[in-house]
Amino acid sequence: MARHLITSAIPYINGIKHLGNLVGSQLPADLYARYLRARGHEVLFLCATDEHGTPAELAAAKAGKPVAEYCAEMHAVQAKITEGFGLSFDYFGRSSSPQNQKLTQHFAGVLADQGLIEEVTEQQVYSNADGRFLPDRYIEGTCPNCGFESARGDQCDNCTKQLDPVDLIDPRSTISGSTDLEMRETKHLFLRQSKMKDQLDAWINSKADWPVLTTSIAKKWLHDGDGLQDRGITRDLDWGVPVKHGEKDWPGMEGKVFYVWFDAPIEYIASAQEWVDAGQGTNWERWWRTDAGADDVRYTQFMGKDNVPFHTLSFPATIMGSGEPWKLVDYIKSFNYLTYDGGQFSTSRGRGVFMDQALEILPADYWRWWLLSHAPETSDAEFTWENFQSSVNKDLADVLGNFVSRITKFCRSKFGEAVPEAGTYGAAEEALIADITARVAKYQEHMDAIEVRKSAQELRAIWAAGNEYLQAEAPWTTFKTDADKAAAQVRLALNLIPLYATLSAPFIPTASQQMLKAMRLPDAIWPDDVPAALGLLSPGHAFDVPEVMFAKISDEDREAWSERFAGTRD
Repeated sequence: MARHLITSAIPYINGIKHLGNLVGSQLPADLYARYLRARGHEVLFLCATDEHGTPAELAAAKAGKPVAEYCAEMHAVQAKITEGFGLSFDYFGRSSSPQNQKLTQHFAGVLADQGLIEEVTEQQVYSNADGRFLPDRYIEGTCPNCGFESARGDQCDNCTKQLDPVDLIDPRSTISGSTDLEMRETKHLFLRQSKMKDQLDAWINSKADWPVLTTSIAKKWLHDGDGLQDRGITRDLDWGVPVKHGEKDWPGMEGKVFYVWFDAPIEYIASAQEWVDAGQGTNWERWWRTDAGADDVRYTQFMGKDNVPFHTLSFPATIMGSGEPWKLVDYIKSFNYLTYDGGQFSTSRGRGVFMDQALEILPADYWRWWLLSHAPETSDAEFTWENFQSSVNKDLADVLGNFVSRITKFCRSKFGEAVPEAGTYGAAEEALIADITARVAKYQEHMDAIEVRKSAQELRAIWAAGNEYLQAEAPWTTFKTDADKAAAQVRLALNLIPLYATLSAPFIPTASQQMLKAMRLPDAIWPDDVPAALGLLSPGHAFDVPEVMFAKISDEDREAWSERFAGTRD
């Protein structure tokens, strides 16, 4: 048994996230966490809400609420939605927690002591129309590198190039749309990332097993143009972690807060402290401190590609630069984007399906299966209602659901609601057991390697093998001439159900529980020995015929949903 620390990208507090956000971090992280637990490993799976910065202030103002109250309410909303999707976090924290504030201030202090924090007087964009300094992300314009017209002042989401607001062509305030901007002098703290370039480069080069997407983005930031740049870690805002040097005041930094991208990743550590302080866990240090036992922990992060630069460079620079024995990430699983029906998801235009809306119209397992089986691992993926309908109807209803319904109903009609006792296995049964055994081994290889789509494909093939066996051997026909042989066929087919439930649990946990309940089994037991697992239900074991596991999506529903979530196009 190994110990695994898993974190997914921390969702921002201002509003409900869409399906692309879900599949880009939280959902595949949950898949991996569930799989590892099922294999007997010790897992700590952490996430939180990212609550600081201008977006939270603006969203709160729009809602007419104090920002702290707004964030508390939205944290509860997001936590409820994650539960609805079956995301099995051990703790879902908050970056506005006292633990994160103290830890962020601690890191700033030790980084300063290590000579990695510099005070810089700079010119910053001030919006006369808004009456405030504008954070980089609240300035938009045309990217000087690729020509993308909606590049932000800190980064172009199209080419991922790191930017400064002054680099933008035709900059404007995203708050008011005003172009009445001017440069004013202000003082900020900068993390001297450039001093750690060689150390970061060597560390990234040591990760030969990382996805190409992860390392290519990291190396682009390290080596393109002028290379890795120092990064501002403070802002002129009211809402956030107050700037301090550990527990001491920081002269000249009064009224400023730490930049959200400095304190948000630190929340990964703080959420473990929150987990302990909430009485839900013990000894957070053994997960995060190498001087307290974290050396034997494997730490895996999940995130969309836009978050990769901060998790391969800025956060590691914070951890390494502290000179303290903190646990560094071992593997970063990054994802491309999920697009929606030929375009982008858009909150403002009501375009695309958001997590709360998804749960309103269909159970979580429908979405989990489609998203994971179409995860944007090697390239962007596109959600279309036609593909979603086809995948749900064919994979879940016709293959898995049909198999369970077909064999349990047939057994009930001919042998009663218990596993038949007569009959011995023949060549067809032995061939099926051998095929399933080989496929389970492949499935485990893909899951161990966090190859999400390949895992889903192999799982579907395992489901399909049961259907193909029933179709070829036709126990309903065999029964007419050889009831004992039909009983053996039925017994093997029934034993596939708990195996399917166990293997499927990381993908579709609710359906998995439904299958186990129907087979009157309390828990899933991972099939380390597949032939033995296929004898789990002994003759005479009673079962129930389950309700329909997956209802098919009709053309009428598909068309209605397509229209409902189309939004307004540009």
